[in-house]
Amino acid sequence: MANKKTSVTTVGDDSCAVYGIHEEIIRTVQQQWPGAESLEELAEFYRLFGDKTRLGIIWALSVHEMCVCDLCELLKMQQSAVSHQLRTLKLARIVRSRREGKMVFYSLDDDHIRDVLGVGYKHLQERG
Repeated sequence: MANKKTSVTTVGDDSCAVYGIHEEIIRTVQQQWPGAESLEELAEFYRLFGDKTRLGIIWALSVHEMCVCDLCELLKMQQSAVSHQLRTLKLARIVRSRREGKMVFYSLDDDHIRDVLGVGYKHLQERG
């Protein structure tokens, strides 16, 4: 592996003591790089998991489809607040709805959402 530039620096334990560019590694990563727009979309997707209420809704819907009233009871929140978060999650295609008579039931849009939630939770459990 050829390095374009190498220099010695004094830094903490989290940084290299020698600055060097590993061109082959950079090329390999660049070939799989999703691009700025895709990274922005991915960041937006993960931001939706960053809110406690939205995360509670996602978790609940990963177990069973539910109506707004049931979610309100579970989360101990007002319907307007839960509906607002459901609208956000629906626009982001994380949840979907189906009407049954006068009731609207919400569920996760697909199993990928359940997988993302499960992997994150498993990671936290492994950390202890």
